[in-house]
Amino acid sequence: MFKLSKKIEYGLIAVKHIAAQRAGDILTAKEISNKYDIPYELLSKVLQRLAKEKVIASHQGVKGGYTLAMNPNNLKISSLIEAIEGPQHITECMSGKYELCNQYKTCIIKDPLAKVQSNINGVFNKMTLSEII
Repeated sequence: MFKLSKKIEYGLIAVKHIAAQRAGDILTAKEISNKYDIPYELLSKVLQRLAKEKVIASHQGVKGGYTLAMNPNNLKISSLIEAIEGPQHITECMSGKYELCNQYKTCIIKDPLAKVQSNINGVFNKMTLSEII
């Protein structure tokens, strides 16, 4: 039913892998890409976005790569998802884009779906990275 994008999946895989390393270990996008058979170009963009959002730290140079910038106990899965692709919604109207739905004014499922969206948000807001390492 609810489906995460490949960008989000790849980002979660990469962050989980980075977080599982010893403190101070620097990993490259190429290493992660090769290990999990993730398209390098896409993973690189996802990692750059996560670095921009300060979820991971980018280290430049010959021995450059990425490390985790936050404590896994404090990093909510919802924050990771939003850092990668912004807020996620099960329908367009849940994102506030009412004009994209011709049935919005007469819709009889928007309130129940809002409850579903709230429950999904609740799960991702409670779960931390440390719970999936």
